[in-house]
Order: sequence, then structure tokens, then C-alpha cells
Amino acid sequence: MWDRLRGSRAAGGGRSAAAMAQRGAEGGERGPAEEGGEGEPRAGAERGPSGAAAPFQPPEGGFGWVVVFAAAWCNGSIFGIHNSFGIIYTMLQSDLGEGKKDPTLEFKTAWVGSLAMGMIFFCSPIVSIFTDRIGCRTTAALGAAIAFIGLLSSSFTKSLEVRYFTYGILFGCGSSFAFQPSLVILGHYFKRRLGLANGIVAGSSCLISVPLPFFLKMVGKAIGLAHTFQVLSALMLIQIFLSLTYRPLLPPSCDSQHDGQDKLGSRSMRQQCWAQMRKYFNLRVFRRKTYRIWAFGIATAVLGYFVPYMHLVKYVEKEFKETKKDWILPVCLGGMSGLGRLISGRIGDCIPGLKKIYLQVASFVLFGIMCMMIPQCRGFEGVIVICLFLGLCDGCFTTIMAPIAFELVGPMQASQAIGYLMGLMAVPMTAGTPIAGYFNDYFQNYHAGFYFAGVPPIIGSLVLSVVPLVHQRMLQKQRLDSGKDKMLTPEAVVNGELLPGCPASEAHM
Repeated sequence: MWDRLRGSRAAGGGRSAAAMAQRGAEGGERGPAEEGGEGEPRAGAERGPSGAAAPFQPPEGGFGWVVVFAAAWCNGSIFGIHNSFGIIYTMLQSDLGEGKKDPTLEFKTAWVGSLAMGMIFFCSPIVSIFTDRIGCRTTAALGAAIAFIGLLSSSFTKSLEVRYFTYGILFGCGSSFAFQPSLVILGHYFKRRLGLANGIVAGSSCLISVPLPFFLKMVGKAIGLAHTFQVLSALMLIQIFLSLTYRPLLPPSCDSQHDGQDKLGSRSMRQQCWAQMRKYFNLRVFRRKTYRIWAFGIATAVLGYFVPYMHLVKYVEKEFKETKKDWILPVCLGGMSGLGRLISGRIGDCIPGLKKIYLQVASFVLFGIMCMMIPQCRGFEGVIVICLFLGLCDGCFTTIMAPIAFELVGPMQASQAIGYLMGLMAVPMTAGTPIAGYFNDYFQNYHAGFYFAGVPPIIGSLVLSVVPLVHQRMLQKQRLDSGKDKMLTPEAVVNGELLPGCPASEAHM
């Protein structure tokens, strides 16, 4: 998932590239693509017709296609494993339920996958800092190594509590650190072909994530849960080496580094620490009312979002005694999610401004209704149809998230806005599946859990539908208060079209 997020953050990286190239070396003959990109500027730089330093131009291919393959493998393997947890969930229960009957087994087991998914979002703001400080390549390789250790160590224990740490914490954190740099690195290699690169990553990752549930079902029966974890860890081992291809082409600006060092050198240690904290934990986006409402609506809607991914496979096994074809359900979810990304991406490009939110609203409403329709199904085929709609809604929701963030806070704050949003999503997304598992244990069926999963998306969609209305009222108030235009700060620019250092006359060139 989050393929559209990749394109938007990568686009942000492309924009910052031009700014850095214009600020940086007024003459270095070396381009940013050369190794390290360090050193003082030298005379004789190529200049444009206006005499300014030529902006950075991505290579639009070449080694970038290797990076595309690495990003596709990263997305397909990581989210293929997470979205296929319904298969692992049944294997965990079978492994733990041998010779004993625990009435709270559903609730306890659900925490394993829920922690792993929640940690992806919880670590998002932290990963953004690591990516800025040590680069995409080191961050991604470190994350893949942690995920590899988490999966491998999960194979050497049968303790549920230990797997909370190995699978839930280690694999979840590692997934976040390995995944997010793939959102940024494509902007180093593509600008004109960025849409094509994102499309290839989205389509190629589905080639891994869609057949993975069937593979897990077959392998799990043949070699057992412990060896299945070892096989999955091999995917992360490969990702460690693929992450080394994330060679950055956009070095940090030498001038900005020197200026920052001069400023920090004249401050006390306490002031330096506070300045760094403010730099990397900037809460400026929360000053915008529309962003606060949007973030609250999203966090509310995802409370039951992961419930179908975890409990559907077990549900059809108990309700319809279907144990041979249950792998079809996560395949349908993953396949339709990929189709939903493509469809909603094209539709979202045709919808102006914040009206894109209504596409998210429709996705959440339909998702909630489909969740509550699951207990009404009288056959396995009906559940398959519902899974097709759930996957479609998932693709629409995730695809349109980043463009909405750009509309709300502008491109220079979009990365922070998305990072904080994913952090806010961590708690409800982690808590949703254990709550549904508790209902399953208490009522001895899955009906209450799916009804519970359907309510938060509908409530969240109602909150989201208010955002465009509030945005319009704010714009009308600004027009009526025209006498205060000169007092407005750059933060008041809500369409995100002006970039730092970009004159208003050149903003639309």
C-alpha cells in the first residue's frame, strides 16, 4: 500500500532538489550525482539563460530502474507479509491451541499482527528523521536487517509473549524503516517519468504480495509455522542487499550546512538541543484547523481497518468450514487494492482541490458497510465479493491520502503532515484487531467483531466530509478580510504552490 504516498514524497524530493541546486555551489563542475556530492563550490558552473545555476535534473532512468526494482520488492514483500497475516494468524492459533483451550486466545493472538502493523505507522515520524540525517540507503538497509532478525527469531520460539517482541515490535519497526526510504528515493532518479516509475513499483509489488497468501498456505502445511517464518525472513535478507542500491543523488546543501553550524556554534548546549528538537519535531502543521480535522477523521476511521485482514480467514474456516480455498480472500484484497490505486489515482487527478476528500469519504463509507455485511453472507462466494470491494476501498483510501496532504499544508510541509498522520493512525490501527478478537472470545462468534469494524470508518467519513466546508469558509473569510493580506504569513498559503525561495512571479512557470 501507500504507493501514492511514494510518488508525493518523491515529488517533494524533486522540488527540493532544484532549490538545493540553486542554493548550492555557484559553480561546481561536479553534479550532485557524483559520489558523495561534497566539497566547496568551484567556478565555472553551468548556468541557465538568466545566469542562475542550472537546477538538478534527475537521470530519468539508467540505474534508476534498478532502484525501481528494489522499491517494488520492498513494498511487495513487506506489505505482502502484513496483509497475509490472516494465514499466519490461523497457524499461530493452531500452534498455540495444541493440548489446551484458552478462551482469550483470539484476543491474545491478534496482538501479534496488530503490533506489527501499528509499529509501521508509529515509527513513521522517527524514520523521517533518520532518513534526513543518515540517508535513504543506510536507513533502508538498517530497517531490512531489523525486520530480518525479527522474522528469523520468531521461528525459534513458541511463546506468544516473545513473538509480541520479535514479530510485533522488531519486524514492525524494521518494516517501517525499510519501507519509508522507498517513498523518497525515486525522486532522486525520476521527475518527468515519476508517474511511470510509481506505476511500475505498484504493479510489480502486486506480483509479490498477491500470490503470497497462497504460498504461505502451501508452505505452512508442508513445513510448519517455524520454518515458514524462516522462509519469510529470506525475503528481508534479499531486501538488505537491494536497499544498497538506494544511492542518493541529492546531497545536502553545503551553504545550509555551514550556516547551520555557524548558528549552532554560538549557542549553548541546551539551546542547540532545543533547536534540533524544533527542527525535527515541528508541529506547525497542527496550527491548521483543516489538517487537525482531517487527521482526527482518519485516525477515527482506521480503528477497525485491519480487522478484515486478520479475522476473515479464520471466520470462513469456522462459519463455512472452508479450509482449502481460504487463501483466496487475502489474494482478492491485495489484487483489488492494486486496481483501486490505479483507478483512484486517475480519478483523483481530475478532482480539483480538497474535493478529493470526498473520494476518501466514499471509500470509508463503503468499507464500513462491507464490514458489516460480512456476517450477513450465507456462502463463501459472498465473502469473496465483499473482499473485492474492501480491497478496492483500501486502494482508493491510501492513494488519495498524500495529494490531500499537499492540498492542506503545501508541498514543503506535506512530508511532516503525512508522518504525523501515520503516527496518529498507529494507536487506533493497533487497538482495533485485539478489540475485535475480544468480541470474538466473548460472544463465541465473529459477528460482533465485524459490526464493530464497520462503525469507525463511517463515523470517520462524516468527520472528513466537514473538511472541504471548513476550508471554503476559511477562504471566504480571507477574501472578505482583504485589508489584512499584507499581514498574512507564508503559512497561510493553503494551496501549496509557492516554494521557499521561489518568487511569486515564477511560481507558475
